[in-house]
Amino acid sequence: MESTAVSHLHPAGSFTVADHAVPSGREEVWRFTPTNRLADFFDPAIARGQLEITSEAGGAYPGLSLREAPRRTALTPVDLPAAIAAGVDAAPYVKIEGTVAEPIRLSVRPGSVEPDVRVDPTAGHIVLEATPGSSATVVLTHTGLVRHIENVEIIVGDGATLTVVTIQDWDRGSIHLGQHEALVGPNATYRHIAVSLGGDIVRLQNNVSYAAAGGQADLLGVYFADAGQHLEHRLFVDHNQPKGVSHADYRGALQGDKARSVWIGDVLIRPEAQGIQTYESNKNLILTDGCRADAVPNLEIETGQIVGAGHSASTGRFDEEQLFYLESRGIDPEEARRLVVRGFFAAILAKIGIADVETMLLARVDAELAAAANAH
Repeated sequence: MESTAVSHLHPAGSFTVADHAVPSGREEVWRFTPTNRLADFFDPAIARGQLEITSEAGGAYPGLSLREAPRRTALTPVDLPAAIAAGVDAAPYVKIEGTVAEPIRLSVRPGSVEPDVRVDPTAGHIVLEATPGSSATVVLTHTGLVRHIENVEIIVGDGATLTVVTIQDWDRGSIHLGQHEALVGPNATYRHIAVSLGGDIVRLQNNVSYAAAGGQADLLGVYFADAGQHLEHRLFVDHNQPKGVSHADYRGALQGDKARSVWIGDVLIRPEAQGIQTYESNKNLILTDGCRADAVPNLEIETGQIVGAGHSASTGRFDEEQLFYLESRGIDPEEARRLVVRGFFAAILAKIGIADVETMLLARVDAELAAAANAH
């Protein structure tokens, strides 16, 4: 019998909007977030309209449908914005069957926006389902100027293998609040890779639970915060079944005045979750003065019958020895900085497994560093 989940970092969920209080910013789960800039995201009257979701090649992806999405299978809203987004009339739905060799690339963006016109908040809900025994990679690329709440509900069937890559490359001025929730089946393998580069405020909740024993989840992420940006990633792994595995590894770089990152990693190991193993890690690289990185790893362990559990978090500046080594071999200081930052991110970006996406993201990192260098 499954116990009741109790976690001070993960409130009880509900689909009823009225069950969720308007955040004041004093709550544990909101205390790092600039809630004073999000007032209209807490209005139940937000337009529940999807952004445009198309294949990057143009037109709708053949498996993309607005019919029969199995909502409420994996995701229960844990806050007011997610509850608002869950109320959409229809949810885009990708159902994966068999082995899909090529990545399923979906572009998520707003329709045309007139210059100097206020962008009102919108809310949407997406469902991705990997049926038993299937295998695929789904890439969600977010671009444009938006103020948007987005739920992504992910169902990983028995023995399925699913990788979800979500790239937040919004225009500056954008605000994005999201809840990604996965239910991992027995002997299934789930990988979630979050890349956050653009937007003024990005706050993503990435949650995982298990449908039965033996599931595996890898939660990976990279983020690069510039001056004035707030990039927040919150992870909750609910080990509610025996013999599950979870690993989390997030890495971020920050540069510019008031660049801010927040990483919260919470793992709950319930009494029935015997034989599980878990580890979570967060590393932050501070490139300039005026930045702030908050990292809070947390383990809530309710049984000692586990294989292992651990966590780590670190925040620091450039390794001066690495820079000295590179510069002593004739490498320009700015090029040395670029190589160090590339190396810092490369271990995670390489796990995406899509060459052109990895190349694009490294180019974006290079552009961020070049912009900072030119500003000085």
